[in-house]
Amino acid sequence: MGNLKSNIFSHLTAKERDSLSFPAKLLLNKKLLLGEMLDFGCGFGKDVEVFKSRDFNIIGYDPYYFPDYPAKKFDTIICFYVLNVLMPEEQANVLIEVSQLLKPTGKAYFAVRRDLQYEGFRIHKIHQKPTYQCNVKLGYQSIFENENCEIYEYQHYNQFERKGNTDCAFCNPEKETELIMESATAYAIYDKFPVNVGHALIIPKKHIANYFQLTFKEQSACWFMLNRVKETINNKFHPDGYNIGINISESAGQTISHVHIHLIPRYIGDVEKPRGGVRGVIPTKQEY
Repeated sequence: MGNLKSNIFSHLTAKERDSLSFPAKLLLNKKLLLGEMLDFGCGFGKDVEVFKSRDFNIIGYDPYYFPDYPAKKFDTIICFYVLNVLMPEEQANVLIEVSQLLKPTGKAYFAVRRDLQYEGFRIHKIHQKPTYQCNVKLGYQSIFENENCEIYEYQHYNQFERKGNTDCAFCNPEKETELIMESATAYAIYDKFPVNVGHALIIPKKHIANYFQLTFKEQSACWFMLNRVKETINNKFHPDGYNIGINISESAGQTISHVHIHLIPRYIGDVEKPRGGVRGVIPTKQEY
């Protein structure tokens, strides 16, 4: 957390312009800017201003310059050059928040710089404050790339068909499934057969059965998301506690051969004797 706290001047990288940004022009020309729109991380808000003057239905959000957080979901979200000035955990938060603000059939567009020669902290030439920059690659569909910029198109994980692992329910979630949130590496849904109200699953996108065969980065992404899902469940269902569990192999009760972490809310009185918690996977050992 110390490094995150040190990245307090990321807003200083926002640039003042007198016309649309290059990604905005490109998406406009491709007729990809549809319906209710959000500019996430809009900086000084020039793109929002220009689009509004052309009768687009758009609002801007920026934690520093336009801090009123959106209260609804959008058909189209644009996020230009934001991820390059954020550290990995901050990037993950942005991806998760965009996924939560996007309508089920909506699309988001992330523009990232491709001309960075130096990664890390540097002293901003104008403001003389330490600002961070890094290169970013996303696992989303790339719809444009040149030497300066790449633009990714994102839609919810359950809104497009994949060719591989067609028999895996977690590689091919139903389009009607409510997606709690999503990052570049994982996504979360409510369990189809919940143990309790709010029972959620955190699922890595990588198709693999054994949790211990995930990389450290993939494992970390799942636990990072679990913390965010827990916040959502707290606000929505107000549980009194939680159980967290992973089934690994059939002998431990795994029924779907794709890693998933159970986040199970607990409520006072939901069982007669909660003592022992996860020890109850072997009933005779629950009480001790």
